[in-house]
Amino acid sequence: MTILHKMLNHAVKPSLLSAVIFAFCLFSLFLTQGCSIILSSATSGMMEHLSKTILNNDDLSLVESGAPAYLLMIDSLISKDPDDEETLSTAAMLYSAYADLFVKEVERSRKMADKALNYANRALCLANGKACRLKSKSFEDFEKIIFKMEKRHVPALFALGNAWAGWIMANKNDFNAIADMSHIELIMQRVIELDETYKDGAAYLYLGTLATLLPPALGGKPELGKRFFETAARLSQGKNLMVNVIYAKMYARMIFDRRLHDQLLNEVLAADPYVPDHTLINTYAQKQAKELMDGADDYF
Repeated sequence: MTILHKMLNHAVKPSLLSAVIFAFCLFSLFLTQGCSIILSSATSGMMEHLSKTILNNDDLSLVESGAPAYLLMIDSLISKDPDDEETLSTAAMLYSAYADLFVKEVERSRKMADKALNYANRALCLANGKACRLKSKSFEDFEKIIFKMEKRHVPALFALGNAWAGWIMANKNDFNAIADMSHIELIMQRVIELDETYKDGAAYLYLGTLATLLPPALGGKPELGKRFFETAARLSQGKNLMVNVIYAKMYARMIFDRRLHDQLLNEVLAADPYVPDHTLINTYAQKQAKELMDGADDYF
């Protein structure tokens, strides 16, 4: 096993990022233009209320049990309208996040990651015809296409970066898959250039994680990662407690800064998790923060 494989196995679980994306997906699933066209206004209103109810739920097990119904429902929506860019993008993020958060079986996780990546590729192809079959292009051509993306392409572009990251983690024992990380970095950089506030600055969390995935001796850039995490924290305005958790796990632990580590996590544990539309993600963040604090003495 290579050093990079070991780092991927022992570094932050992608589920920390996936939890953020999962919450955003639930919020947006039935608010897209495509879905409102497909559903009656009464049904759309019911699903909007259901999504908000889930986001404001503090029972993680209950959400885990109920989430597959969303996957089946969104598959049904896509089956009825296979060329709806917004629904495809949301489906890609939801499948990727659910697989990483809740699926333990390797083969099932890979299958769902493949499906997420397929949905994301289709969405971006619909958004920009030049981006079709993007994964098969040379990096030089890939870079040119990404550079020409416009602000209207951000949702589909972010969905592709997110799904691609999930696909890499589901195939982390394949060096060819790991080599694709540079593509994700380029995608998220472009998202920030076009709209840094998208999903409360979630692209910064990806860039921060990529910058701190490896130690400096192997090419990691912890101080750059720190700036990314601080920007994500500023953009989330303290509503999303998961930002502190990822910051502590990836940066503070990498540089062995126990004071910063404990400060970030204690802020999470002391915070009120019941923030409108963030209760679910904050509940998960506090669970992760407690686990990190419980293991801090052994780590440091």
